[in-house]
Amino acid sequence: MEKIIVIGNGMVGYKFCEKLRAKADKNKFEITVFGEEPHPAYDRVHLSEYFTNPSVENLEMAPRSWYEENDIELISGEMINQIDRVNKTVTSHKGTTLSYDKLILATGSSAFVPPINGVEKEGVFVYRTIEDLDAIIDYSKKTKKAAVLGGGLLGLEAAKAMIDLKQETHVIEFAPRLMPRQLDEAGSNALITKMEDLGLTIHLNKNTKNISGEEKMTGMEFQDDSELDVEMLVISAGIKPRDELATACGLAVGPRGGIVVNDLLQTDDTNIFAIGECALHKNMIYGLVAPGYEMADVVVNQLIGDNDKAFESYDMSTKLKLIGVDVASFGNAICENEAHKPIVFEDKHAGIYKRINISEDGQRLLGGILVGEAEAYNMLLQVTLNGMALPPQPEDLILGSRGGEEAKMELPDTAQICSCENVTKGDISQAIIDNEYEDLADVKACTKAGTGCGACNPIVKDIFNDQWAKMGKTVKNVICEHFDYTRQELLDIIKIKKIQDYNQLLDEYGKGDGCETCRPAVASILASTWNEMILEKGKDAIQDTNDKYLANIQKGGSYSVVPRIPGGEITPDKLIVIGEVAKKYDLYTKITGGQRIDLFGAQVHQLPDIWEELINAGFESGHAYGKSLRTVKSCVGSTWCRYGLHDSVSFAIEVEERYRGLRSPHKLKSAVSGCRRECAEAQSKDFGIIATEEGWNLYVCGNGGSNPQHALLLAGDIDSETCLKYIDRFLMFYIRTAEPLNRTSTWLNKLEGGIDYLKEVIVEDSLGIGEELEREMDFMINTYKCEWKEVVNNPELRKRFTHFVNTSIPDPTMKFEEMRGQKKPVEWGA
Repeated sequence: MEKIIVIGNGMVGYKFCEKLRAKADKNKFEITVFGEEPHPAYDRVHLSEYFTNPSVENLEMAPRSWYEENDIELISGEMINQIDRVNKTVTSHKGTTLSYDKLILATGSSAFVPPINGVEKEGVFVYRTIEDLDAIIDYSKKTKKAAVLGGGLLGLEAAKAMIDLKQETHVIEFAPRLMPRQLDEAGSNALITKMEDLGLTIHLNKNTKNISGEEKMTGMEFQDDSELDVEMLVISAGIKPRDELATACGLAVGPRGGIVVNDLLQTDDTNIFAIGECALHKNMIYGLVAPGYEMADVVVNQLIGDNDKAFESYDMSTKLKLIGVDVASFGNAICENEAHKPIVFEDKHAGIYKRINISEDGQRLLGGILVGEAEAYNMLLQVTLNGMALPPQPEDLILGSRGGEEAKMELPDTAQICSCENVTKGDISQAIIDNEYEDLADVKACTKAGTGCGACNPIVKDIFNDQWAKMGKTVKNVICEHFDYTRQELLDIIKIKKIQDYNQLLDEYGKGDGCETCRPAVASILASTWNEMILEKGKDAIQDTNDKYLANIQKGGSYSVVPRIPGGEITPDKLIVIGEVAKKYDLYTKITGGQRIDLFGAQVHQLPDIWEELINAGFESGHAYGKSLRTVKSCVGSTWCRYGLHDSVSFAIEVEERYRGLRSPHKLKSAVSGCRRECAEAQSKDFGIIATEEGWNLYVCGNGGSNPQHALLLAGDIDSETCLKYIDRFLMFYIRTAEPLNRTSTWLNKLEGGIDYLKEVIVEDSLGIGEELEREMDFMINTYKCEWKEVVNNPELRKRFTHFVNTSIPDPTMKFEEMRGQKKPVEWGA
């Protein structure tokens, strides 16, 4: 039996063991793995999740029992400090000596720490291991301001961690842009805007010369003589290959580090291989997990006698979600040294930047950048890697089809879908065909696609759905991997079983711990079904951020206050109250397009006091923070306008007060116009009402925004009572059947039969559920309670609204400046 020793039990070391056991008989190889850390291998790609759920087990690649089941000896908490190449042995710091036939160096990398004066001081950390994170968490309990040194991938992940720890966070980057290897200047600017909106402060072109303080750091000093007062610093400025063992035993290393390997991943000792971030292949260190997995596969093939596979240069395209912002780069993203024709789309208002680079002959996609919206990443990457023909209008790749039928690009079976596990489209399709898998999780377990970094999951799902459609099967669109049910099925389960708690639903009908997809989706279903206070009975833990504080967080970390003003009608007395509140709490006031008055700049501890004054004056929550009814806009109608046919204001108020607080898959907007001149813009709303000589026309499923869609006529010349009945049915049918976060326009576009089918269900009652839908709406109307009124009158709920858990003082870091007689947040870096 050949003895294999693996030094390093990170993701790549683990993957090597997994692949070797999968491809070779257990009796052929004896495997021993040494790991410095006390834990089994864990997922460093998702390391920042540890801050919100500090469980090592949740990050483990496999439990310790997996090693035992696969006859792999795992020696953790023990560091190899000597390799004897002559006698082919390794010795640990505890004196353990073992012999090997083949040695695998998977020692990975350590955090690169720049030579800055003062880095040894208390309060300075690196961001690399579970132990590092534990130390950061512990130290953050006594700090409020932190900096992260490094604006690359690792640095921005560390910045997310600091935000999770409730720190005022600054990112320090030496280069003139964020993620300088992946983004151009415009892409960096779009990312900066997104991150500043979330409360991060970005400092570019900053060269740190000193960390101030005595034993404990108190700030940072830069070469341009500027200073920054921070209490904590996390260094995430890159990686340094762990090649000290190789150097000590005489193996060749690169001038800037890294164990030199050939295309078979052999060092200059043919019995020793190096894989992962410690390996230097053709002067390149690969810092992503996918190349490391490919290296592991190449070495496994060598050991089992398959010498056909070699390691080649690897595509470094990547997609990730940084602090809730989609960022992706693929192929030759910046094209600094390649002739090309760029196509750029930029929406500064929405914080979206897209760039694709087309070859000069217009035939090939060379690469690109996506910031703020990266849904097209997987397809664009495949087009790039496979040299696929471009559409006649290449800009359609980032803008979508702007007329006619949208072209569908069919990937070849050879297209590599999962770079982490080297899984092709053909592998996925064949697994579905051979095994008739009905569950996407089974496909992923079989092929391993999507089990690495997870960036390919959307396209894996698309292939799964497409293959099932080709097989004549019905695709079940489950809510996420933790629930094998659609949103509609979960809603039915909750209603029939009378489930009012997320954890009960997860325990009885789900699996795992849930995720950021299913938690708010279930929260919405529970609210749409039982209409209970969303912050009580443990429901606050599954809400979106804005819902947790019943307010929208705004630039600079302050919150907005938006009282409901039904139909846009307001008395002078109420106007005076809003003015007095705004003046008392120094709030910026703005009349919105939805005919409300928004108040900006409130600190979280002020929210209950502000709302107490507004509630006492007769105001209610405007639900600007929730996926629910926002506004019902109106013109002045027949009350004042000489063209008005009906009293649009009165009807708008009735509609808004009827559906206020109604939780739904996405936000809802409405309007009532008093005549066909359409001053309230009803045909751009989720449901809009326009007066006619005979009554009202009801339009549905329109929206404005970045993808505007005209509403369609559901029923014409109907009276007010019938109009409300149809709206009741329409809204409850939408709540029952829409997917999470689908606006009514998107829902209608996906609805088989479209508006004709919707008319059959709502107007003609073809399903016989009309009265049932009306009863459900009656329940929602009769059980409505103003959420802010509940908070104001509940001392326990009021306690939640504080900046800091250990003190009642306000956030001292918020800064504002004057603009046209009101305040606004100070621009970052000012």
